[in-house]
Amino acid sequence: MADEHLQSLIKDCSLGNRRAQQEIHKRLYGTMMAVCLRYTKDADQAQDILQEGFIKVFASIEKFNFEGSFEGWVRRIVVNTAIDFFRKKKTDFLLLGENQSVEEFTDVEDEIDEEEGRDFTPDQILAAMQLLTPAYRTIFNLYVFENLTHNDIAEKLGISSGTSKSNFAKAKRNLKRILLNDSKDRNE
Repeated sequence: MADEHLQSLIKDCSLGNRRAQQEIHKRLYGTMMAVCLRYTKDADQAQDILQEGFIKVFASIEKFNFEGSFEGWVRRIVVNTAIDFFRKKKTDFLLLGENQSVEEFTDVEDEIDEEEGRDFTPDQILAAMQLLTPAYRTIFNLYVFENLTHNDIAEKLGISSGTSKSNFAKAKRNLKRILLNDSKDRNE
C-alpha cells in the first residue's frame, strides 16, 4: 500500500468512510488474525478479539499521527485488545504464586539433549503454542513477540512480575516438551 494511498485511506476512515475501513480491514485482516491466533487457540475467540480490535482502530484512527508504521499501530491495538480479553479472566493468570521461584524452572535446557535439538517450522511452533494454557500462551506472546518486560507484562495483566517470570519459564518448558514429543511421534 503506497504511503499516499494509505494516508488517504486513514483520513477517509477518520471521516467514517466505510469503503476505506473495508479496504484497511481487508489489507490487515490476515496479519492481525495471525496475531490473535497466537493469543487463543479458539478461532472464534480470535475472530471476536480481532473484530473488537478493528472497532477500536476505527474509533481512534484520528489519533494516528503518521509517525511510524500504521500496521504497527494497529497491531498494538489488537494486542492490547487480546490482553484486555484475558485480563477479564484474571484468575487464569494466577497459576503460579510468587512463592515459587523462577530458578525452579531454569533447568529446562538441561532436560533436552543436544542431539534432540531440532529446527521447527513456524507452523509447528504455532500449533504447539496453541496447546499451552491461556496464561502461558499470553505471557509467552507478550514477552517473545511483543518484546515486553516482565514488569510491563505484570502491569498490563494485573499480576506480579514474579508470576509473569514463572509463567513464562513454564510456558517455555511446556512448549519445548510439546515440540519434542511431537517430533519424536513423527519419527516413530
